[in-house]
Amino acid sequence: MKIYVAQNSGFCFGVKRALRKTFEAVKQKNRKIFTYGPLIHNDQVINKLKESGVNSVETIDDAKDSTLIIRSHGIPLDIYDKAKLNNIEIIDATCPFVRRVQEIAKEYYNNGYKIVIVGNPKHPEVIGINGWCDNTAYIIEEYNQINKIDTTQKMCVVAQTTITLEKWNSIVNELSKKVKELREFNTICLATKDRQEACAEIAKKVDLMIVIGGYHSSNTQKLFEISKNYCNNSIHIETADELPIELLDKCEKVGITAGASTPDWIINDVVKKIENKGGD
Repeated sequence: MKIYVAQNSGFCFGVKRALRKTFEAVKQKNRKIFTYGPLIHNDQVINKLKESGVNSVETIDDAKDSTLIIRSHGIPLDIYDKAKLNNIEIIDATCPFVRRVQEIAKEYYNNGYKIVIVGNPKHPEVIGINGWCDNTAYIIEEYNQINKIDTTQKMCVVAQTTITLEKWNSIVNELSKKVKELREFNTICLATKDRQEACAEIAKKVDLMIVIGGYHSSNTQKLFEISKNYCNNSIHIETADELPIELLDKCEKVGITAGASTPDWIINDVVKKIENKGGD
């Protein structure tokens, strides 16, 4: 059995940076440490953070007089001011790629453009970006939603950094037909794009495609969607314990990819389990 592990699997730059900042804060231990929402979408890593004394909060009020770590997804702009009023020390781990999207939204909103965000309206990154344009953005997840918005305004469109290029293209192509003045900023993270392309290439040539990552992870879910497009025998698991060994019985080629919140040790556990079954 041949095992293919996709390039760019596992922690992305933004997640590594957020974790590094968090554990540096733990070493200093000046105050209680919280994250604004779960730091990453991976239960195993979250449990390790809890063991180090780092818990998450959903509101600023729950983090008074403490250190608050802003996760890589970013936050609405007004949260920074609220933190100051509550004597909260901010450690900002917003991914630089996400910060660029936030700044574009703010700049063009201030210049009179209606902001359009292509992405999931419930995703924390999208909620955060919307907070940089006074929560006035149109948030579009599917191209048919364009019919429900006022396209007579001048618009600036940005992307949630983890969406697929196909989704971006389908929505922007439709917008460009209807909006006279449209500024387009494809803000999909290059690492996300590379990860998705590598996933597709491997899925095309294997008998079984394994996608590893948290079930609440947006980028992992998108990898699973891509895998299913090219390999009917695709599965999404969070840990090696969830891998159905019987699926390997008739497989000669197995592919593996992992979301941006998946640590290397979980990927290695899955590889070892396959190797023990007869992989190489």
